[in-house]
Amino acid sequence: MPFRRRPARSRTDGLRRPLAVLASAALAMAAAIVPLATSAAAAADDTTVTVNANAGLGTVTSTALGANTAVWDAYMNDPGVAPLYRAAGIGALRYPGGSYADLYHWVDNTAPGGYVAPGTDFDSFMGTAKASGAQPILIANYGSGTAQEAADWVRYANITKGYGARYWEIGNELYGNGVYGSGWENDTHADKTPDQYAREVESYAAAMKAVDPTVKIGAVLTMPGNWPDGSVATGDTGDWNHTVLAAVAHDIDFVSVHWYPNTSNGDQSLAAVRQLPGELHEVRDLVDRYAGADSAHIGIAMTEVNSNSGGGAFTSRPNGLFTAEAMMTALENGVFTVDWWDTHNSAGTISTVGGETDYGDMGMLSNGSCSGGVCEPAVNTPFAPYYGIKTLGALSDPGDSMVASGTSDSEVSSHACSAPTATSASCC
Repeated sequence: MPFRRRPARSRTDGLRRPLAVLASAALAMAAAIVPLATSAAAAADDTTVTVNANAGLGTVTSTALGANTAVWDAYMNDPGVAPLYRAAGIGALRYPGGSYADLYHWVDNTAPGGYVAPGTDFDSFMGTAKASGAQPILIANYGSGTAQEAADWVRYANITKGYGARYWEIGNELYGNGVYGSGWENDTHADKTPDQYAREVESYAAAMKAVDPTVKIGAVLTMPGNWPDGSVATGDTGDWNHTVLAAVAHDIDFVSVHWYPNTSNGDQSLAAVRQLPGELHEVRDLVDRYAGADSAHIGIAMTEVNSNSGGGAFTSRPNGLFTAEAMMTALENGVFTVDWWDTHNSAGTISTVGGETDYGDMGMLSNGSCSGGVCEPAVNTPFAPYYGIKTLGALSDPGDSMVASGTSDSEVSSHACSAPTATSASCC
């Protein structure tokens, strides 16, 4: 998106059960623990939650819950941030920050045309990642970088420093480079077509894997049903997703999509989440179509998500509910990491939502900024989306199995997980 500032798990409660359930409705969330069985029911008021422990929806990965970080964020590596990540169960941190990735040069920590805050270089970021127990998801500079620059970064990260950085995206939202008329992503290539992006992805993948064959390379796709999905530029033979996947399906290890349903209130946000499974299933269908037998080895990452990509109510409870619902729904539908946009941002339009002040800030932690004479709470104060993530993280561990659940009330949603042994269980 534009260059605006949108730009190891632990359990300390000691509660372990074979099966657990999360149900959420309106502005509240409730968790109930129930015995393991083929099906189980828990009542919240007059709503019944039913769980089918035999209907698996996949396994919770160590990278399931993630957050974006950005080199323009002066608070990115504050000592207090890593403990907050850890407490929320955040297992993935994306760097160097959305569209800035296509400006950013890792070797000298610069982003020509943009602002880089002091203390946000790669090694400093990795210090925070290691302190939080999270894995890095790194974005190689496609817009103004080269395959050699990316390969050198892999060498430094994994050979010189031994960081073991596994996941590498090739650029950010390159379909926003102007090829379809709207351009926010920096792309200095003379050829801005999806064909050119595909050729470069092949080059990047070859160069990076020559340094470290264990790295996982991700290609950027558009989310089906969201602009510019289906758009075909003059002279092109296909849209972005079909063109890119036809060329690189056998060279990549995952695809990356972003999801901003651009809703304006809680009801719209939760309604949008109901469309998410279909959109993600279409991504999988595309991968299956072009990768064939290799499809099973190609993951789906949702490396940016928030309820809106512009102005909106972001810090109040409805967006916290959206956070939990959207992230869990994505995980249940085949995504191996869902990364919230973002950790710190800045105050936007001030509003009142459900009696509480909403600071219009896309971050999950306050950066203490002010807007219209109203100032946020102290730096690193958690906003509602942080608690939405923490609700999931506190009730799930990597390795747990997501299982099917349902409720008797259409306005109440539920999610459930079971642990692999009878002595360990958690809920998502």
